[in-house]
Amino acid sequence: MGRILVIDDEPGVLNAFRDMLAGAGHDVQTASSGERALEQIRAESPDLVVTDLCLPGMSGLDAFRSIRAANPKLPVIIMTGQGTMSTAIEATKIGVFDYQVKPFEPDSMMAAIERGLESVRLMRRSVALNPEQSAHGGDAMIGESAPMQEVFKAIGRVAATDATVLIRGESGTGKELVARALYQHSLRADAPLLVVNCAAIPESLLESELFGHERGAFTSADARRIGKFEQARGATILLDEIGDVSLAVQAKILRVLQQKTFDRLGGSETIHADVRIVAATNRNLESAVSTGTFREDLYHRLNVVTITIVPLRERRGDVPRLVDYFVERYSEELQITRPVVADDALDALCDYDWPGNVRELENCIYRALISTQGFPVQASDVLKARDAASSTASSTSTGHGSANLHDVVCSHLNQDHGPGAHERLVAEVERLLIAEALRRTRGNQSQAAQLLGLARPTLHAKMQRYKIDFRAM
Repeated sequence: MGRILVIDDEPGVLNAFRDMLAGAGHDVQTASSGERALEQIRAESPDLVVTDLCLPGMSGLDAFRSIRAANPKLPVIIMTGQGTMSTAIEATKIGVFDYQVKPFEPDSMMAAIERGLESVRLMRRSVALNPEQSAHGGDAMIGESAPMQEVFKAIGRVAATDATVLIRGESGTGKELVARALYQHSLRADAPLLVVNCAAIPESLLESELFGHERGAFTSADARRIGKFEQARGATILLDEIGDVSLAVQAKILRVLQQKTFDRLGGSETIHADVRIVAATNRNLESAVSTGTFREDLYHRLNVVTITIVPLRERRGDVPRLVDYFVERYSEELQITRPVVADDALDALCDYDWPGNVRELENCIYRALISTQGFPVQASDVLKARDAASSTASSTSTGHGSANLHDVVCSHLNQDHGPGAHERLVAEVERLLIAEALRRTRGNQSQAAQLLGLARPTLHAKMQRYKIDFRAM
């Protein structure tokens, strides 16, 4: 849930936003002028602002300039008509998070808002290098093992430089935490952090997302778009899952690293890039270079400063402290008495390989706490919480859960086959999984996202897709 300020002089627009955002669990504030909005921002500190460009008195663009001067990290989304498109594009150049063209699609606006709130979470939520420093709602990187101490030292050495950093590690090891720690201790910490999940954006759109495009650059390019590298002047960009980027986009990223310049797609103007790049991947880049799917010159450019996070199975000595941290954190969030973790439960946690790494351990502890509700956590609680995830993740195991799932699949194919059968079954299973998580957490989307191991914006997008109403849970 986020605190969102909407600025518009039309009561109908404000009412529509109240209904749309409140229905998604957000706290909605409204203002009918830029002057009034600035007063509310100073008094109430919203997480995100949505403003019309055309306002009485102070324009939406002037209001944005004042907001950015006071708080450069506050995401602002501008609503614009076709007649003010050029103004919206110029606003993006100076730091507007996104713009939506009227009449906009509600799903498109909600997606932009969720991306903005996620960027706020990444920028605002502090990352400490021990749990004692994270008492004020932040996150902590936990580890007394030698590999984790090397990670902490590397962050300390490189954070205050402008060097490009490559973060490597398996999924769930904490690459995002390392990236945020680098950002928060950098010389650019007063500017925004922009995150681009390269694997989540279709290849055909990623180049435009990063570098922008000119009008007419491709069939649907009906206006100029400012890309992240141009938008992020003086800021930091996290290129997550860079190992999934196409060779064509790799070449343009290499140019940014080598020459600090780029062109918009379909454009001839050379644009200077004033940005620090942090990249992350769980892929074996050396193997990708040998097979020709990753450029060797880009690999060497990224590999100058590398921070590698080892999997949890290779630092089992950190598990007890991680367990202690997660029990403390989620007992408070769930508003339950902090339970005792029995010795046999801790042994079960330490003996497991955790293929999903710290994220899997975190979700296991969270599920166990929901189940035990403050009573001592026993080995059986740990096994139940752990197996609840692994049984849904593995469709090839021979356990009872797999047999039940096999029956469901067979039943589905008996009744529904042919074109679209696969997509319909996957969608139905995912819908049921999300609905069950929301039921267990009584409609709390943050807790449900934790339970499922999803980012909250991802969960919200799926809820919209499947028309799941959390208020009915």
